[in-house]
Amino acid sequence: MKRLGGCLIGLALGLVVAATGYDRLNAWVGATDLPPLAVGTSVEVLDRNGQLLRAYTVDDGRWRLGVEFAAVDPAFLAMLVAYEDKRFYRHSGVDPRAFLRAIGQALWNGRVISGGSTLTMQVARLLEDGPTGRWQGKLRQIRVALALERQLTKAEILALYLNRAPYGGNLEGIRAATRAYFGKEPLRLTPAEIALLVGLPQSPTARRPDLHPERARDARAAVLRRARDAGVIDQGTLKAALRDPVPVRRIALPALAPHLSDRARIAAPTEGRHNLTLGASLQSQLEALSARAAADYGQRLSVAIVVLDHRNGEILASVGSAGYRGDARLGYVDMSRALRSPGSTLKPLVYGLAFDEGLAHPETLINDRPVRFGTYAPSNFDGTYRGPMKVREALIESRNIPVVSLTEALGPARLMAALRRAKVRAVLPGNAPAGLAVALGGVGVTLEDMVGLYASLGNQGRAVHVHYRQSDIGPAIGAKVLSPEAAWQIGNILSGMPAPPNAPRIGLAYKTGTSYGHRDTWAIGFDGAHVVGVWMGRADGTPVPGAFGADLAAPILFEAFARLKPDLTPLGAPPVNTLLLSHAALPAQLREFQPRDALFTMDADAPTLVFPPDGAVIETQGAPLVAKVENGTAPYTWLANGAPILVATPAKQAALNLAGPGFFTLSVIDATGRTARAQIQLK
Repeated sequence: MKRLGGCLIGLALGLVVAATGYDRLNAWVGATDLPPLAVGTSVEVLDRNGQLLRAYTVDDGRWRLGVEFAAVDPAFLAMLVAYEDKRFYRHSGVDPRAFLRAIGQALWNGRVISGGSTLTMQVARLLEDGPTGRWQGKLRQIRVALALERQLTKAEILALYLNRAPYGGNLEGIRAATRAYFGKEPLRLTPAEIALLVGLPQSPTARRPDLHPERARDARAAVLRRARDAGVIDQGTLKAALRDPVPVRRIALPALAPHLSDRARIAAPTEGRHNLTLGASLQSQLEALSARAAADYGQRLSVAIVVLDHRNGEILASVGSAGYRGDARLGYVDMSRALRSPGSTLKPLVYGLAFDEGLAHPETLINDRPVRFGTYAPSNFDGTYRGPMKVREALIESRNIPVVSLTEALGPARLMAALRRAKVRAVLPGNAPAGLAVALGGVGVTLEDMVGLYASLGNQGRAVHVHYRQSDIGPAIGAKVLSPEAAWQIGNILSGMPAPPNAPRIGLAYKTGTSYGHRDTWAIGFDGAHVVGVWMGRADGTPVPGAFGADLAAPILFEAFARLKPDLTPLGAPPVNTLLLSHAALPAQLREFQPRDALFTMDADAPTLVFPPDGAVIETQGAPLVAKVENGTAPYTWLANGAPILVATPAKQAALNLAGPGFFTLSVIDATGRTARAQIQLK
């Protein structure tokens, strides 16, 4: 009978009005202290097309996804009003007829058959989270409802209901409910889905479809029948809707790009929605790719991937780790922004700077042999030496000696300045001055910055404003990192890199890198529109024995490009001033690079040209030049001006046919790659 007493409140209110008069009621309503009308909703992160990437619960742990009145299916609103408050658009917050009906039914049946609460009264209760059974609570709801109707439109009142109605568990608001139960937005709903959502808030715990599907089905049927009786749906729709299954599990809300989403929230903590440049589909595919790749190499390996459109600087995908978990991979650490050693991935920039400075050309010969710069004696990764080789080959084969020689000629400071122009934050160990080891990865950089550096290679040498927020529009043209000609030459060379085993030979311009101690493996590639960067390693910085960028990261790079688009965008034609010449046609100063201050190490048994000596002027009278080498390991290869003239001969003496007269750089390379040379003139 206590519930019956609650239904008499409407009658009591009517008596109050009769006794005190309308003016006092008006004053009573006017003096109402309304609860806050602003509804705290979940922070949302959206992709470039407005698709939900990730959402965050509100402070009390509830999912409450904000929704506008216009973003809800009108059929839902029609069925809601027909079931809950059919005179909603005609009353002023309290429906006397509904109260009288409820009282009459309760008196006749001795129990509550239907309530007298209007939708506005339900909103009042939701705003204050107040009680419903006690008469004081009901009276408060009446007062707040009457006051709400004076200050808000009917659409605004419905919008409050749409955002606050409970739907079971920690779900509040229709949008959280449709995402969790149906996996979609509330703008397009079936009659069966609508009926379930209309019936759930009356008893959200007892009718939860994932816990109590039978009760949920019964509640849905009751709503559908009343909607049929009210003319909202017809009999055929009712029968079809009753056959639809009830969802028996909750669908997890999207949780894509967790690291970048967290970063967006920290950058703009007061914003409720963050519109990013990412694409949800690509992001999902690359997160799955990174998880699969990491699983192949143990529980501690992590993977980071960044995809960029270098035409506008927009980040299209950003994977910070192989899983956003506090596990052995340290998945909460965003490895796309962690400082790591880039290994050989800085080499293309060194070569591009050398091209711009006129120090080298792709066809220039450069010596790959043991060398020392002061106390610094770099070596190749594999411990071998190739002797004279073309710059193009030195970059493709990632030889260390040539790139250090070029860095010494340029000066490490110039390399660091170029990194700054490309907006790469390069951190030196202990803030020491830059040395030649920078060219081999002796500096800390991030994957995101390195992708930006390679974006400048694809963007005619201009720096790119890398950004992930749609509102973060940068300059259309960035600083000059390289000339368009040098950038094109680098792209042309890197597009000749051999593809990883089982990968398609698509001509992708890319470079791999492995840091000292096998702690980091890299692969970064670009075409005429996009850049993709892949990092693989352990977040704690411990080595991954035997890991090489070409083996680990390069295959993932090619897979990432395949998910980005079916075909590569061409790099484009060379700029008009690009020097496209063979080695023989190069100007003399570009045919062979000679380090300025290098001291070539001479082993005790290193090859030595006995004849001709350096600087010799020889008259051959048209006969072959007889040259002789001592020491070294046979067989020997002889070159004149970088061109082979006698290959793999076992003898230490050779008759060389030189097309004189003229000046020649005569070189001999032994089987171990050690070289001896002499500058001579033939008359």
